[in-house]
Amino acid sequence: MTVQPETNTIGVLVVDDHAVVRRGVVAYLEALENVEVAGEAANGCEALDCLESLKVRRQALPRVALMDLMMPKMDGVEATAEIAKRFPTVRVVILTSFGEVERIHAALANGAAGYLLKDAGPAEVAAAIHAAANDDIFLDAAVARRLVQKMRSPQRGIAGLTSRERDVLVLIAEGRSNREIAAELVISERTARTHVSNLLGKLGLRSRTQAVLAAMREGLVDPPS
Repeated sequence: MTVQPETNTIGVLVVDDHAVVRRGVVAYLEALENVEVAGEAANGCEALDCLESLKVRRQALPRVALMDLMMPKMDGVEATAEIAKRFPTVRVVILTSFGEVERIHAALANGAAGYLLKDAGPAEVAAAIHAAANDDIFLDAAVARRLVQKMRSPQRGIAGLTSRERDVLVLIAEGRSNREIAAELVISERTARTHVSNLLGKLGLRSRTQAVLAAMREGLVDPPS
């Protein structure tokens, strides 16, 4: 890893578990003016280690982390939250194949400064990096449309839950802890907590006990005999 030679150079950390994708992104970034690849990581844990190493060596931190969403060990949502907490000067732009509204909300709620789909054009990637470096938000056009459509046609109650949130609600009703929910759905415990918080908010509930009663009322689980 190298120190950024100029203050106007945007250092970018590329985080993706697919080596071929990382190489392609790195090759593109190296062709951009005022952008420098500060490092690569294969998952969120490696990204945090990379940033911590730079901090310990008193080297300049990258201004942007270009982050995949679905990765082993630590996914992009959890990594984004940790970076926002531990390295607040580093802005995260999500670059992913997943454009579901709930994933977008989770990423933005945890501090992401941008959200791009992997079929985005080179100009959009460059624009997102520059926007993040300037403390602005950049959303892929397709992502922005989905958010607007969701806002225009809100759903309330159980019908407003995503399929994953319904799964989490059923597991809550079965008495599962956040850790057990995470293990069952193969997600991080932080992501499980986010799903629980989101579904409670959508249903206007204040506790897991109320969520259990709601699941029974809606017929998602059977009441105790």
